[in-house]
Amino acid sequence: MKGIYKVLLLALIVAAFLAPFASSSPDGLERVAEDLGFLHKGEGDPVVKSPIPDYAFPGIENESAATAAAGVTGTLITFGVMYGMTRFYGKKSTKAN
Repeated sequence: MKGIYKVLLLALIVAAFLAPFASSSPDGLERVAEDLGFLHKGEGDPVVKSPIPDYAFPGIENESAATAAAGVTGTLITFGVMYGMTRFYGKKSTKAN
């Protein structure tokens, strides 16, 4: 169990300290849409609004700190969801055996 928390700590360190150095260039899909001239078709009102748009935590003025906060928050949310699913579904499969 301690191994899980070591991995979480490592992921949080990476998110906090390396996320601000991420490239601002478009990702692969965005670049292809830009090159082929249909990027504008993806613009408009979002179906679901992101709580952390463009990887910048709202309310934090410093761009690097906002990106780091967004990375840490996303890591914690992902860990929490996956940990919860593992606990929930892990217990069910143990009972079935």
